[in-house]
Amino acid sequence: MTDKPTPRYGIDPYLDWVKDEGLRVHEGYYAFLMGVEVEPWARVGCKAAVCHLKGRGDFANLFVFEIPPGGSTSPQQHLYEEVIYVLEGSGSTQLEFPDGSKRSFEWGQRGMFAIPLNVKYRHFNTSGHNRVRLSSTTDLPMKMNAFIDPSFIFDNPYVFKDRLGREEYFEGQGDLYMVRPGNNMWETNFVPDLDALELHAWNERGGGSTNIMFVLANGIMHAHISEMKVGTYKKAHRHHNGVHVMCASGTGYSLLWHEGEEFIRVDWEHGMVFPPADKQFHQHFNVGKRPARYFATAVGGIRYPFTDGMRRATGGSTDGKPKAVAASTSIKLGGDQVEYEDQDPRIHEMFLEALQKNGVEPKMEQWVSSKTAAE
Repeated sequence: MTDKPTPRYGIDPYLDWVKDEGLRVHEGYYAFLMGVEVEPWARVGCKAAVCHLKGRGDFANLFVFEIPPGGSTSPQQHLYEEVIYVLEGSGSTQLEFPDGSKRSFEWGQRGMFAIPLNVKYRHFNTSGHNRVRLSSTTDLPMKMNAFIDPSFIFDNPYVFKDRLGREEYFEGQGDLYMVRPGNNMWETNFVPDLDALELHAWNERGGGSTNIMFVLANGIMHAHISEMKVGTYKKAHRHHNGVHVMCASGTGYSLLWHEGEEFIRVDWEHGMVFPPADKQFHQHFNVGKRPARYFATAVGGIRYPFTDGMRRATGGSTDGKPKAVAASTSIKLGGDQVEYEDQDPRIHEMFLEALQKNGVEPKMEQWVSSKTAAE
């Protein structure tokens, strides 16, 4: 009688791949990416680490790459999509297109770009003195768990002709589509400086909020950036997990909580990242002396929502007609946003204390009166 093989079940091909690659893994609720410890990763030819934070969900991860002065990564090509953010340093990226032609573009701190799907590329540190640190939010966990075989991900020659983008998309130019507040889109492959990009009003989010949504390399990765004026904060909201929120400029903090639970406070500065857990309320506060911007990345964008959760959050539909955005619809009306008048009074009190500590005047009177907050 032949012995039966040991049953194999409950396998996570992505986590197995991470182990096989010898990657340094960081876990927790949040991470300060400037200080995350990195180790040599043979595949990319530089030091790196991967962040598996508690709210990352099933589809996304976040890599950190460190390129030494004058160094570069090894040439890369893969079937997973990524959104790259320049945490520190300056350099360039060289792309090699299927016809053999090459294209390079230069970037600096707070630059953001997406590599067209399965195009060969390589990153270079153009400084002879300073390191480069990049973060890369990807859909590799989803792709690896779907296809299982790493060679299919990394050694696939298929050409995605509709993903390359126009020439000017690699020069920092793009196309603006005014859809509606909160969902206005900037289509491009490269943004030279997220702190300088023009944003548009999203008053429904409160506090004089502004934002822009990105469509990057015609892909399924989501990205958006939002700004809070000095002395203001946004309304609390919730959504699906996997959305990595990263401070791009300014200082402040965020509160995270599930209904009925105590607040988790995350103080942030440039390079701090955290993904709220599934349906976990979160609220962002600017307590510094300059406008504060945060950058968010995830799987599933405004053009291709991919999941029902992202479709709900972006107000997408199957008939091409935009629906009300649940993320800015009050929970009292079946949405996912907490209006100022319904928030826990402690929230405003904490904010005022933080402003006083930093010597900043509050600018929330038109949205949250002192009388209401004290009641």
